[in-house]
Amino acid sequence: MPLEPGASVPPDAMNRALRLHRPTSRHRAGVFVAVLLLLPAILGGCGQRRSLSPSGQSGELPDQEVEDFAITETDAGAVEWKLYAQQAAIFDVRNTITAHGVRVDFYDAKGKQSSQLTAREGEINQLSRDMTARGNVVLQNSDGARMTTQSLRFLNRSQKIVSDELVRVEQKGNVLTGVGFESDPDLKHYQFRTQVSGTVRSKVETLLGPERKTP
Repeated sequence: MPLEPGASVPPDAMNRALRLHRPTSRHRAGVFVAVLLLLPAILGGCGQRRSLSPSGQSGELPDQEVEDFAITETDAGAVEWKLYAQQAAIFDVRNTITAHGVRVDFYDAKGKQSSQLTAREGEINQLSRDMTARGNVVLQNSDGARMTTQSLRFLNRSQKIVSDELVRVEQKGNVLTGVGFESDPDLKHYQFRTQVSGTVRSKVETLLGPERKTP
């Protein structure tokens, strides 16, 4: 049944783990810069290194290439997410990590894994820790809700998943599609922007919530 656009829908370091703590207060910038300065040394001693080769269409040479790559993001000691990749290339000048064979595990406030994202490739900004995932992107939460698309961005500071692509969400037999999407990483509260349609097999109120109900 068609839905109106804009409808809200609630519903190992490296190979051993590189832990990037997100400090709070005025020391945030200084601590993170120190981590970045130590990153090449960490990578030189951990994980499997590969011979450097130009990456992507630009032919740019990465500073490091690592197999079995991992990053853990924390806030005040609490794990927010962990990223794993089969291969990663680190570009220090532009503060970017490109990764292939990507998996990101998200955790709730109680430290329990709440959702998982997989993609063919991804890109991580080392300063903001924002991520872009591309190619067969799947985000699935612990309740079974499943979102698929070809490209999305994770905004680390606001803890938001956003996409400008066609997105499909499946949950308890219901299927929703739309172009443009915003959600929390747990797929608990999400919103489509335009061209929204779907097949609903459960009560409409369960999907739309108290703010938007059909007559």
